Amino acid sequence: MTSADTLEPPRLSLGVFGWLKKNLFSTWYNTVLTFIALWFIYTVLSQMIVWAFTSARWQVITANLRLFMVGPYPPDQVWRVWLVLCIVSTLMGLSAGVFGGTMRTFARWLAAAYATLIVLDVIAEQTQPFVEFTRRWSTGQFMSALPGIVWLLINLALLGGGWWIGRERAAWRGRIVAAWFVSFFVTVALLQGFGRDTWLPEVSTTLWGGLLLTFMLATVSIVVSFPLGVLLALGRRSKLPAIKIFCILYIELVRGVPLVTILYMTQIMLPLFLPGQLRIDNVTRAIAGMTLFTAAYMAENVRGGLQAIPLGQIEAAHALGLNEALTTILIVLPQALRMVIPAIVGLFISLFKDTTLATIVALLELLGVGRSVLAQAEFMGLQTEVYLFIAAIFFVFSYAMSFASYRVEEALGVGKR
Repeated sequence: MTSADTLEPPRLSLGVFGWLKKNLFSTWYNTVLTFIALWFIYTVLSQMIVWAFTSARWQVITANLRLFMVGPYPPDQVWRVWLVLCIVSTLMGLSAGVFGGTMRTFARWLAAAYATLIVLDVIAEQTQPFVEFTRRWSTGQFMSALPGIVWLLINLALLGGGWWIGRERAAWRGRIVAAWFVSFFVTVALLQGFGRDTWLPEVSTTLWGGLLLTFMLATVSIVVSFPLGVLLALGRRSKLPAIKIFCILYIELVRGVPLVTILYMTQIMLPLFLPGQLRIDNVTRAIAGMTLFTAAYMAENVRGGLQAIPLGQIEAAHALGLNEALTTILIVLPQALRMVIPAIVGLFISLFKDTTLATIVALLELLGVGRSVLAQAEFMGLQTEVYLFIAAIFFVFSYAMSFASYRVEEALGVGKR
């Protein structure tokens, strides 16, 4: 290979007009299609903007914002949710400063979300929270007395402060990852509480709802289904007949029925097989159903990646003295997971959207809260505003996962040699 072969040709910048000519006006039919698309976009967007700023009644969102976020969670205990959000904001700010890149982008989106909620709170012009704040302050209930806008400002400050502290501190990477792991257990402990403790009383999961419940269902199911799916994929390729047959039967049976059936089975049939004194709450059963369902699809995605690894790499690993377990863990599995990142993230996005099915098993997740809001007499007929707001929330989280997947693929060089 000569030195000339190693040099890449210079990339010429086309400029704005050059890019437009190359991509939108290269031929006569491309030009026609461009003008048709521009006319269609202008027509749709102009009508939507006019409706959003003149006819839409966004009071249905601002008046029920707490319900959308936490559902029927006890109002005097909502400070726990805010405290969890403070932990997330702090860790996100630190991650943005330490890792940069994708985490910095997520931190900016989170800051924009806080700013949007602050504007909505100001537009709502709700003075009742401040009256309630004065009353609770006088009784010593400081944490539950703070208005939502104050909590939002605190989170915004923690996000920015975390970024400022975490700048150029690459040595903190391991600590930040460990802190994210520990924060999950702290979150569950804060939200659920401990027995009849006067400071942190137990809040039953039946009172969790809204975006809080949706996020918990998706997060726990994603975190647990990933390793379970990997184990099922490896088990299906096992040389032990009992393990292989069990994994095949599990994967094929679960993939052969819809998620709705799995949810009904965990809610109705599972208690029939448990001892009389053992009762599992509805949220845990829903998480179990979603996890078991997703793990079966995850196993097939991972198995596709395992089959794509050339046999020569496995033989080379064996020639170097690696046994079957080390070959799988160090050579095969990392490459297989790298290949199927788009399929895995697509499955996670689908699971996040499928959390709306939890409403059929009496769980008041985000979509269920939207339906309950529309049942209020003063907000009847405002389906467009409510469902558009819910769709925006799902789009933001789904796009965030998709964006993270793209950045990970770019960093690992997926699809490139």
